[in-house]
Amino acid sequence: MSANDTKKEIDAACAQRRTFAIISHPDAGKTTLTEKLLLYSGMIHTAGMVRGRKGRKAAASDWMAMEQERGISITASAMQFQYKETTINVLDTPGHEDFSEDTYRTLTAADAAIMVIDASKGVEKQTRKLFEICKLRKIPVLTFINKMDQPGRDPLDLMNEVEETLQVRSSALNWPIGMGKEFCGVVDRKTDECLFFSKTSAGGAQKAEIHRFSLKDLQVKERLTSSLYTELLQELELLEIAGNSFDHDQFLKGEVTPVFFASALTNFGVEPFFDAFLSLAPPPTARKAMDLKGEEIEINPSEVPFSAYVFKLQANMDRNHRDSLAFLRVCSGRFERDLVVKHHRLKRDIRLSRPHGMVAGERTTLDVAYAGDVIGVINPGVFAIGDTISISGGFNFKPLPQFQPELFARVIPKEIGKRKAFDKGVMQLTSEGAIQLLVTCDKEEEMIFGAVGQLQFDVMQYRLKDEYGVETLVSFLPYQCSGWLIGDVSTFQKTSQSILVNDKEGRPLVLFSGVWEKQYAMKQNPNHQLLDILN
Repeated sequence: MSANDTKKEIDAACAQRRTFAIISHPDAGKTTLTEKLLLYSGMIHTAGMVRGRKGRKAAASDWMAMEQERGISITASAMQFQYKETTINVLDTPGHEDFSEDTYRTLTAADAAIMVIDASKGVEKQTRKLFEICKLRKIPVLTFINKMDQPGRDPLDLMNEVEETLQVRSSALNWPIGMGKEFCGVVDRKTDECLFFSKTSAGGAQKAEIHRFSLKDLQVKERLTSSLYTELLQELELLEIAGNSFDHDQFLKGEVTPVFFASALTNFGVEPFFDAFLSLAPPPTARKAMDLKGEEIEINPSEVPFSAYVFKLQANMDRNHRDSLAFLRVCSGRFERDLVVKHHRLKRDIRLSRPHGMVAGERTTLDVAYAGDVIGVINPGVFAIGDTISISGGFNFKPLPQFQPELFARVIPKEIGKRKAFDKGVMQLTSEGAIQLLVTCDKEEEMIFGAVGQLQFDVMQYRLKDEYGVETLVSFLPYQCSGWLIGDVSTFQKTSQSILVNDKEGRPLVLFSGVWEKQYAMKQNPNHQLLDILN
């Protein structure tokens, strides 16, 4: 195949790819939405329930046992499948704020994001944080206002809150017909069609039926109460007069977010949203990297041979083999099974054998992948988060950020005889970025573990017991914030309550008892810096 033919093949493959993350506050319904995407793509035939209650199965994207027990997403689950002739790479990110670091790394692999908002709660704390990350990276965001089948806030109020809280213009591409028990459909504002939905099974286990009518059709008026019909027409008229128009270019720049109303639980409005997503979300585009001179360059998806970077590591997804997977975002070119590539950090060639696609915890062997795809490869200890690999070499994708830990503890095995298994588990968890390993700088080096939140320690204890058979004791330390120290360590004037440690890369980090102490240390050391985020 000629170079020109290869480029055409890659261009065509990229055009049919959508790689996106789903972001939300916990319990807004993002995992349910992910599962309904699997239902409508034909990957599963019956949708389960997120919480995995007795007699019900857990959501397909939550593969870890602890996630199934608690009904929350702890790890970022990567899945690939076909939806209406488009290859979908969906990244179901952790919603809990204790896992914001994992979410940030995952968002770097996305070309777009779906922001799920609970119609009764509006824009919540974690939603704001995640949206800010998307804004920072200029990731276009579609807004999915969920749970319209339950009592909730006025749709206009919700749109105003999105604008005021997130500082982005919102544009309603559909509009709900009724709310709560009266929610029966949506109006497609582009076509002026009313889409009425009807249940085909209990709990949204099967696809909802759609009945389409022109807004002016008499059947629309006949299906609604007089007050609901009048209210619908008034709201649509108000949107035409005072609402924001939608511009696709502005959406791609992150300046406007298209808003959709639906219920992921009942499937009402779900299929039209997915179809709209395919037409709105961008295919893979050029990625920024740094060349060997330190200058910024762009890696074009079809013009640069295969390149990718590691955005996630995950061990023990296959409990039979106890192996580790490295998740790669393909940024350019064509990947083929057993491809030999340059490992930029290690400065040596490696063979990418046994590449996998993922649907929940189930692996499928991949022979070919293109820019935009997310693939998993067996990690025999050579990959670290942020590693760049390619055929041509000569550049590195920008490093993934690391956030300052805010909670610190000593963790030891309950049984001395389990020390070897404990050390193995700790090394795996810290390499994944699930928790940060710190070592004190005094003569008797001591391990301290750092996290963004309490739940990370809960997961650490759970996984050490579940995957390595080690029960542990956690003793929390009196430190509440930290900062990476930039400058001469020997001349840094440490405050009385702070301690100096090194992270697993040997970089100095100062732990403080409170924010006030950190601020005082910065004033006392004008020739040093204390960084909250390390790039």
